[in-house]
Amino acid sequence: MRIGPLNTTGNVSRSGKTETAKKGSAAGASAAPRDAASIMGVPEAELTPNVQRALLSLMGEVDQLRKETERLRGRVRELESLADHDVLVPVLNRRAFLREVSKALALAERHDAPSALVYLDLNGFKEINDTYGHAAGDAALHHVASLLTAHVRETDAVGRLGGDEFGLVLTLTAHDGAQAKAQELVDILHTTPFVHEGKELSVGAAWGCHPLMPGHKAEEAMAQADAAMYVRKQAQKAEAQRKQA
Repeated sequence: MRIGPLNTTGNVSRSGKTETAKKGSAAGASAAPRDAASIMGVPEAELTPNVQRALLSLMGEVDQLRKETERLRGRVRELESLADHDVLVPVLNRRAFLREVSKALALAERHDAPSALVYLDLNGFKEINDTYGHAAGDAALHHVASLLTAHVRETDAVGRLGGDEFGLVLTLTAHDGAQAKAQELVDILHTTPFVHEGKELSVGAAWGCHPLMPGHKAEEAMAQADAAMYVRKQAQKAEAQRKQA
């Protein structure tokens, strides 16, 4: 029979069993932390009933705060949308529209991709207001806003600039294409009446167009498009007077 070496005390060393015992102890020590459960970093041993109730209450409050934060974010988005839209018709207000003009100018500046600005002034709106009342005038504005938004792309922008004036940003559209689109929209307005209290009414429009190119400013572009519209409107009046004569 084979005997192991003597240790310093003269006893026989049971090396196999001793090392096995050490390995078992080490394995048990390393397994202990893995066996310990915890909730929110609190070890299982400390999870008394009071601690559990406190943790559940805290988790409920955190969940409520998360829901309230989402609700408030949604409300902020709603208010931002309201702040950008006209108080009467479902298009952008002047401030928000100017921001869209600035975006188009920035696109032209950075990528040399010009867009176009169209300025529209309604014909016959004052007569509708004076003859049939402000409710009819409001209906006319809604009619115009609906037609304009229905006949432009989602990437374009439509805004009410004040009174009976509307603006459009035709994104990535050359000047010639924008002029053709402006005339198309005016023709649609002219040939599409609306009904108010059983009466069929219609409005027309004069338009001006200005390219949104690098180096321009939003207000300057608006002024140029407005000036072009005014020239066209005066020409329409002169033509109407000539026909009446």
